[in-house]
Amino acid sequence: MTENKISSRPNWDQYFMKLAWLVAERSTCLRHHVGAVIVREKRILTTGYNGAASGTKDCSELGCLRNELNIPSGTRHEICRAIHAEQNAIIQAGTHGINIKGATIYCTHSPCILCAKMLTNAGILKFIMCLEYPDDSYKKLFKEANIAYSSLEISDLNISQKK
Repeated sequence: MTENKISSRPNWDQYFMKLAWLVAERSTCLRHHVGAVIVREKRILTTGYNGAASGTKDCSELGCLRNELNIPSGTRHEICRAIHAEQNAIIQAGTHGINIKGATIYCTHSPCILCAKMLTNAGILKFIMCLEYPDDSYKKLFKEANIAYSSLEISDLNISQKK
C-alpha cells in the first residue's frame, strides 16, 4: 500500500502545475481560468489568477466585454477587465517585496506577448505551461531573452480542466 502511494506522488513540475490549476479556480474570467505560481528553489514565492482589478466589478457581475465585442482570444488584450494571471503574480511579488528574479513560473496557459515582456523584465528564467494561448509571439522573445519554456501534458496531472 505504501509503495502505491509513493509511485503516484507528483514530481516537482507536476506539483507546482497542479497548484497553478488550483489558483486558476479563483478566476473571474468567463473565457479562461488561468493560474500562475512563481517558484524558486522549490519554494512558492507568489501566485496569481486572471480577474478584474481589486475592488472593481468583474465579468461574472458585468458580463464579458470581449464576448460582447466579438474579440477573438489572443488579440486586443487591452480590451478586457481582467489582469492576467502572470501579471497578478508579478504584482503580488512587488506588493509584498518578493524578489522573483531567477525564478520559474508555472502557468496553466502560455503567455501573451504583454505578459512575456513583463516576465522577461522581471528576470524569470523558466516558463512551464499546460495549454497554448492563441498567441505564440512569446516564443521569439523568450528565445532571444534566454528564457526556457516547456509544456506539461494536462493528462499527466490527474486533474479535470475547467474552461
